[in-house]
Amino acid sequence: MEYAAATQTNTRPATDAQKAPVLELRNVAISYFVRAGEMKVVPNISFKLGQGEALGLVGESGCGKSTVAFAVMQYLGTVGRITNGQVLFEGKDLAKFSPAELRAIRGRRISMVYQDPMSSLNPVIQIGKQLMEVPIIHFGQSETEAHARALQMLREVNLPDPETMMTRYPHQLSGGQQQRVVIAMALMAEPSLLVMDEPTTGLDVTVEAAVLDLVARLREKHNTAIIFISHNLGTVVRICDRIGVMYAGELVEEGPITEVFRNPRHPYTRGLLSCIPTLGADKNSRPLTAIPGQVPSILNRPKGCVFQPRCKFAQADRCSQDPLPTLEMSERHRVKCVRANELPEHEKLPQGLEAIALGKAPVDAEVVLQIAHLRKTYHQSTGMFGGAGYDVHAVDNIDLSANRGQTLAIVGESGCGKSTLAKVLTGIELGTEGMVTLSGKEISQIPVEDREARIKSAIQMVFQNPDSTLNPSHSIGYVMERAIRRLRGLGSREAEQEAGNLLRTVNLPVEFAQRMPRQLSGGQKQRVAIARALAGEPDLILADEPVSALDVSVQAAIINLLVDIQAKRGATLVFISHDLSVVRYLADYVAVMYLGQVMEYGNTEDVFAPPYHPYTEALLSAVPIADPDVHQRRIILEGAMPSPQNRPQGCPFATRCPRKVGAICDTTPPPVQTTAGGHRIACHIPMDDLKKVDEVVVA
Repeated sequence: MEYAAATQTNTRPATDAQKAPVLELRNVAISYFVRAGEMKVVPNISFKLGQGEALGLVGESGCGKSTVAFAVMQYLGTVGRITNGQVLFEGKDLAKFSPAELRAIRGRRISMVYQDPMSSLNPVIQIGKQLMEVPIIHFGQSETEAHARALQMLREVNLPDPETMMTRYPHQLSGGQQQRVVIAMALMAEPSLLVMDEPTTGLDVTVEAAVLDLVARLREKHNTAIIFISHNLGTVVRICDRIGVMYAGELVEEGPITEVFRNPRHPYTRGLLSCIPTLGADKNSRPLTAIPGQVPSILNRPKGCVFQPRCKFAQADRCSQDPLPTLEMSERHRVKCVRANELPEHEKLPQGLEAIALGKAPVDAEVVLQIAHLRKTYHQSTGMFGGAGYDVHAVDNIDLSANRGQTLAIVGESGCGKSTLAKVLTGIELGTEGMVTLSGKEISQIPVEDREARIKSAIQMVFQNPDSTLNPSHSIGYVMERAIRRLRGLGSREAEQEAGNLLRTVNLPVEFAQRMPRQLSGGQKQRVAIARALAGEPDLILADEPVSALDVSVQAAIINLLVDIQAKRGATLVFISHDLSVVRYLADYVAVMYLGQVMEYGNTEDVFAPPYHPYTEALLSAVPIADPDVHQRRIILEGAMPSPQNRPQGCPFATRCPRKVGAICDTTPPPVQTTAGGHRIACHIPMDDLKKVDEVVVA
């Protein structure tokens, strides 16, 4: 285990500007030719990328980031076409390459890492054989040489037991391990250019941090240029030298990371930064500012500035001029805005954990949810016909509570038991031991199908993917009205009226009742899912990663909506997430889970400041923060979470803990230490010693 006590300042070496660019886009226009005609997805984009330099492309979904990446790879398919300009790789126009020449450079000189690693891995071929294909095909190496090269790359990406890993199939690896294999495959030939399209979306915060550290280290070692596409501005700050902000196919602002984040000059860049929950603010101190409106349709682009309809600084006469000028703010900072030099000074929001005095959640409110000594154990048989096996303690002796109008956040890595706890609360699974009390009624042993209507109405759930809860064959109105009729027993006319009221509650037009799910954006579908959860007037809403896959602007709108609904209706919210910035903003109380147990619990202010449990400390150190001026200690957790089959006898975190006391951590379960304010930490390290730890994040 490695404990990096020194601060990390997010600085990177400057690129040698005298070298010829590895990649250059010159006035590139990209269109898709479909039945409706030509769709100009990217009307004009230009930028350069030097050797060893990393450029982050950010923006909302549909802004053209991935289209640019596919244009670089010449992967636009049969309907996509570069209609103007040049894509120059090492000074050569890729459009003039023959198919054979493109195959020769893809994977060797240019590589790509996709969001879903399984899209790059063959599920029926062992990992080792897939890695060996690269040196065999591109360098003509023998199988012995290729095998040695594959082993070397698996060691470089820090995968445990590389020899065994070579014999495994993709499904036998975790998501983070799959992504490391794909990165190893992409870097096998030491390419000049690496294109990464959302490579960490969906990963745990600790796995994401490990992957980002890996990319930064390999980039420095191989001097590889990187295009890093993400909607998470924090990951861009951690990886890139420069940032390019895209909107509706245009590069509206481009410049060095520090310069753009300290002094953003385009209103859209400022809008993105205002959407991000910072570690120094919460729902009681600063509402998030979502960008109003939506990205315009490709077929109906406004004249002049494409951001004009959503911009609070727009001046109709000046912003509608065409073509729009690009202003040079400095030698490498470009902005496509006529008012870039006139905008007021950008207000930088607090990032440090002690930047503000947090609002206190009410402590005397009615207890809605009480969880006492809850356990959920699964028995896994080792034989085909049952018999001997082992127990998996998915939830192990949990004690939590949540009051009316409060938000309880549950955080931790995948496999820690968060979703299993939610299943027990909803009755999908039954608790093995302990109690779950909802408004005074014990429900842990009542399956969902046997629960009375009042209990079903009182607990509702919002899932990460709204498509999983919306029938594509039914209109939004039908979905809403059916839930209202079943949960509240209203007639058809009353249900129709109430469906309209709920759509207005989540800030959607009543006319959306006539639409099908496919006609809604991701953010709109998530609003419908929240509206349906409100159909039964619930006392408790379980939200399982409801904003993790959304753009930052849509995420801000959904978070504000949840805060507003909670304030007006007094509902209790159990919020499951791995995004600690969102948790810090939204939650009143936080429970940190690891391998089925609660390692730390308390109000948000206490959990996000010393004393930390070592696991909480590591989670905070891994959060990508969208501020290059923040100092963040990096605490590197080596290894994966232990298998539930081989559960540690003592502290469940002992095998990865960078502050392990000694043998007692391996043999004895840790005591639960409690402060006067009710802050609980399960750890062998004395509370006085835990209090001496410095803060993880300092502005």
